[in-house]
Order: sequence, then C-alpha cells, then structure tokens
Amino acid sequence: MLDPARSFDIIGDVHGCAHTLERLLDTLGYKRVGGVWRHPRRQALFLGDIVDRGPRIREALHIVHDMVVAGQAFCIMGNHEYNALAWVTPALPGSGKAFVREHTPRNARLIDETLTQFAQHPGDWHDFLAWFYELPLFVDAGRFRLVHACWDPSLIEQLRPQYPSGCIDEHFIQASGVSGSFASTVCNRLLRGTDMRLPDGLTLTGGDGLTRAFFRTKFWEEDPQTYGDIVFQPDALPDEVASAPLSHTQKNALLRYDEAQPMLFVGHYWRSGRPAPIRPNLACLDYSAVLYGKLAAYRLDDETGIDPHKFVWVDVERPQDTQ
Repeated sequence: MLDPARSFDIIGDVHGCAHTLERLLDTLGYKRVGGVWRHPRRQALFLGDIVDRGPRIREALHIVHDMVVAGQAFCIMGNHEYNALAWVTPALPGSGKAFVREHTPRNARLIDETLTQFAQHPGDWHDFLAWFYELPLFVDAGRFRLVHACWDPSLIEQLRPQYPSGCIDEHFIQASGVSGSFASTVCNRLLRGTDMRLPDGLTLTGGDGLTRAFFRTKFWEEDPQTYGDIVFQPDALPDEVASAPLSHTQKNALLRYDEAQPMLFVGHYWRSGRPAPIRPNLACLDYSAVLYGKLAAYRLDDETGIDPHKFVWVDVERPQDTQ
C-alpha cells in the first residue's frame, strides 16, 4: 500500500481537472517518465473523487490509475467513485429498485459528464469500474489517516473484520442500497460525512443547484451550541437557523474527532480561500478545483502535527479548456 521509504503528497478532489492535476504534480516536483508521473522520494496519496463534473475525467483517471499501478501513488474511494459503482450495480431483489443508485434525473446529473466522456471508450469505463473496487474506504497509517469525508471509529472498527484492507465488494455495494443497513451507514458516513436535518421542514438550494433538507456538519467540534457552530459546507444557513440552539439530543449525536487523535486528511467539502489546517490534526484538501478554485496538496514528511506552511496548490485557470 503506502511506501514507508517515501514522504507523501496528499491531494484533494480532482473531479476531472486533468491539466490542473498535471500542473500540481509538476509544482510538487513529479516528472512524467514513461507515461507516468514519478518522484524519486515521494508518493502521491489521492483522497478520491477523481471522476465527475470536470472537463477531462478519463484523462484524470488514467493519470491517477497509472501512478497507482507504478507504485507512485495510492488512492482511496470518494463518494463519486462509489456513486459510479452504485449506478451500474443491480439492486437486491425485492428492493423495488433496478440499481443501487436509482437512475433519477438528480442522480443522472451528477454522473452525466463522466458517462458522456466515456461513451466512446466502453472498455476503459469497464476497467475503471473494476479498479474502483481496489480503492479502500479509509487508510489508517498510524501517524496519519485518510478518509474522503468523515472518520467514524465505531463504523471503521466494525468494518475491519469483514474488509481488512478497507476495500469493499459488489455485495457490499448492493447492501448499501438498503436504507438503514450497515453498508449504507458506512458508505454515507465515511464518503459523505455527517449531516443534520434543517429544522421546521426547511430546505436549501445550494450553489450546485440541488435542493436539500439536510446540511453538512462538522465531526470535530467540542462544545457546539447552535446550528451555526456545526455547519461545514459552502452554503451558509439562514441567519435564523444558524442562531438556533442545538438540543441536548442533537449535541449527543455529533461525532467528535478530538485533538489527541492522529492527523486526519479529508476531501469532499468544497472549501475556499487559502488552504490551511482546520485544527492541528485535521485538514480538508478539497478546495473546489472544478469550480475554478484550487487543487490543493499537503506535503507530509515525518511531522505529527499539520504544518500550515506545507500546503501546496495551483489555482485553476479559466477558461475551462485550459484545465
């Protein structure tokens, strides 16, 4: 898996921005040799979400896949790789669904760009879908951890005996289509994070155009008092919701990744601004590359706390065809 002889460059959500990824790898000192981006002393660790949304999804997948095969990189699963598997996987009999991820207009919208770009390359798509099963849901390297959205120790400890490598199989994908199942809970929590229902039946339409009844929440806040204390997404809550107090039950239901835990790196959350730690042991590396933000990395050597000076990024250039 990880090469202990190397230092690491942990890279956030690529979402099909292949040219931007090449610019970042070049900035980090990787060189393309024999068709593969390589570094003599470092290994790239990708936090998932290589697919969907961006202009060069197939090319981005080839870059990451070829680096992994050559031992130059390692990649975990993001919710968009999971979505792709769930899109093509038949649902369990009696579920009332044809596929684990139903082919609704809303779900189709998220994967449409990927399917379009692979339409003339069905063999490639078949091979990448098989490769997605080789991407673990999490990595625990002792000194540091990787997960796409949220580290839930209870779920991970329950998952380990069944899937010691963290890599799931088609049976698990099928089981994840059953609402409330262990597989569904694992995939939602680790790959999408924690969320909370908006009060009083409210919904919010986000910057991505999707309307939701839930908002994404922090999984590390020690003593939150209001909804606003725990929101963790680009779209702000209405002022009256943000200032509303959390109930005792809501507070007790929150996860708390405390500062005594190993360094944790996540993607997923569409951050903006200058990349920086959230806490001394927690960093998000998704800085909205596909929305003309930044493709960000963290250069991890032998430290045990996240150094604010070791973030590296490239700004995503406009127009889109420069990605």
